[in-house]
Amino acid sequence: MNNRYVYGIIDGDPVEFEGEAVAGATDVYTISHRRLGAVVSDIDTTEPEETDEDAKRHDEVLREIMNHDGGRAVVPMQFGMAFESDRALKNVLRGALPAFRRALNDVEGRVELGVKVVSEEDADVDADAVRERVADELEPIAAQSVANDLFSDRLLLNRSYLVDREEREEFDEAIARLEEEAEGFMVRYTGPFAPYSFVDVTIGASQ
Repeated sequence: MNNRYVYGIIDGDPVEFEGEAVAGATDVYTISHRRLGAVVSDIDTTEPEETDEDAKRHDEVLREIMNHDGGRAVVPMQFGMAFESDRALKNVLRGALPAFRRALNDVEGRVELGVKVVSEEDADVDADAVRERVADELEPIAAQSVANDLFSDRLLLNRSYLVDREEREEFDEAIARLEEEAEGFMVRYTGPFAPYSFVDVTIGASQ
């Protein structure tokens, strides 16, 4: 198991812990370049199969990193990033260092939260009014938000919000108000997640 599977990029002190990780790995640790670090585990392939179980483990490792030492910023990698050597991985860190530092700065102290608003079956709902009500409640609290695909006719709103950890309670309370006032629709609130929707750093696995 000589390949390094990458979950995400952090800054500062390394993290290390044990748990159920991707492709049967149990040890999660950090490979550092300067003060930038890739959080990895050792696996026996550079092309891991994206099973539901391993996709869940990938996200759980990221959540563990986010909760480490009272809260850590992490730039999450998409599933499947693996490298044959420490050298290859450090070359990528070196080349993308400015981009990673910018991304880490953007998400420092923040988490991603998901909100979907779904109309009840056969309900007559003013979609624009609902979206405006949600925006009035949530946008002032969030640092950023982005729209996601409306993959169903009943899906009135599907957004991801980047929220300061210190504002999380206020955001939760705003969601509770929306849920209490909901008539003809349901609010589905998920997270916290690693901030996939708010980082734009792409790296290629290097042999």
